[in-house]
Amino acid sequence: MNKVLYEKITEAFSSVLPITVIVLLASVVFVPIPAGTILLFLMGAAMLVVGMGFFTLGADMAMMPMGEGIGIQLTKTPNLVLIISVSFIMGLVITIAEPDLQVLAQQVPSINPSILLIITVGVGVGIFLVMAVLRILFKIRLSVMLLIAYTITFTLAFFTPDNFIPVAFDSGGVTTGPITVPFILAMGLGVVSIRGDRGSQDDSFGLVSLCSVGPIIAVMLLGIVFNPSGANVESHTVSEIITSRDVVKSFFLQLPHYAKDVFTALAALVFFFVVFQLISRRYKNHQLKRIGMGFCYTLLGLLVFLTGVNVGFIPVGQLLGSEMAASPLRWILVPLGMVIGYFIVMAEPAVHVLKKQVEDISSGAIPQKTLTRSLAIGMAIALALTMVRILLGIPLMWILIPGYVIALTLTFFVPRIFVGIAFDSGGVCSGPLTSTFLLPLAMGVCEGVGGDLMTQAFGVVALVALTPLVVIQIMGLVYKIRLKKVALAAGEMTAEKAGRIIIYPEVDY
Repeated sequence: MNKVLYEKITEAFSSVLPITVIVLLASVVFVPIPAGTILLFLMGAAMLVVGMGFFTLGADMAMMPMGEGIGIQLTKTPNLVLIISVSFIMGLVITIAEPDLQVLAQQVPSINPSILLIITVGVGVGIFLVMAVLRILFKIRLSVMLLIAYTITFTLAFFTPDNFIPVAFDSGGVTTGPITVPFILAMGLGVVSIRGDRGSQDDSFGLVSLCSVGPIIAVMLLGIVFNPSGANVESHTVSEIITSRDVVKSFFLQLPHYAKDVFTALAALVFFFVVFQLISRRYKNHQLKRIGMGFCYTLLGLLVFLTGVNVGFIPVGQLLGSEMAASPLRWILVPLGMVIGYFIVMAEPAVHVLKKQVEDISSGAIPQKTLTRSLAIGMAIALALTMVRILLGIPLMWILIPGYVIALTLTFFVPRIFVGIAFDSGGVCSGPLTSTFLLPLAMGVCEGVGGDLMTQAFGVVALVALTPLVVIQIMGLVYKIRLKKVALAAGEMTAEKAGRIIIYPEVDY
């Protein structure tokens, strides 16, 4: 166990190091930052590494076995009402348990009580998780459901208040965070493993993508009903740091707050698991011990991760953005944003879960390095678009509408497995670092140029969730074309069979 934990922490260190170096270099070259603030940032980075190591280990031990087990158990019952009920409740519970959603709920238009926004998002996830499970069971093509869902989404956008549209799209991204993604991905594997037909592998992905659309539609409907006009956007200030003791004190003062949030979030998930185990008796004693230990690792990892990111990363991100945007070097933000975006995706906890699962389900046909590079390119494009949009005041929908038209069109030409991976990647990339570093960075830039926070700063999560949809599908299209050319040149198979080798990789369940 110690060896596995060491490997997880080492992997996390290599992921976090680039973004740490970039911020340090920016603080030296472009925006001088006080030494105490830099020390706060470095301590946050160290906590991020340790927290991510424990979280990824906990996800492997608890979240994924739990999700896969529930998926398998659900599909064994012929009772469709039970499948729908459990899927809906599970979607609602894991959404309320998502820490990223709590962060967003505190920074959006004034809807009292704020729990109303959280429950609305949870209901959206619950409904679309039901649809995702039924899609797999009834073998409905993902691209068709996505086309219908996004048609409804953009139709509703015409009736939603302008200052609420970015929040609605951002809510779809933050919902699929470190707790939701491992569980939903594993649940998808569990459901398709019962089917066992030749095309079931293609349907193992897509649950996250549909669960990302649900909150967008639900929050738009909430915006139409409430028609909010105000905003309660929190401005993050850097604590006064004089000594090293002040650095430690800053983190310890916030630790109880995040401990309460994380414990409450996971308690709901543990309660559901206990009820599930009492009814199904699926797991043996040794499995229960491992899952229990996994929950402990997940609790510790999320606590350390969120405390480090919120205390050390958020203030520095907003300070860096506002200072650079107010300077004559504001256009440096575009290439700097691209570099930050390229490397920050490697530090997202849920991305590691997705990469491993994609490589496993494709039997190595889609290597982790290839997927990581593609996601990094997509994130770099998203951050470049975000900076240009804020600096020029471009409306969010001018980018989202053509972007989703391209993404949805590609779904009919790309191998089905790549469609699911691409749309799942969109939700996975918009994790804790997006909501706790990139969003404050965008807010800082918006403040620096005197823009409107609600229409300009919000929307960064939406763009982060959009670009992987296009980039990953283009990767799948290129991969399919190259594979066909190689196979046909070798004269080993027909064009039809050459296309099917990537569509249906051999997977041993």
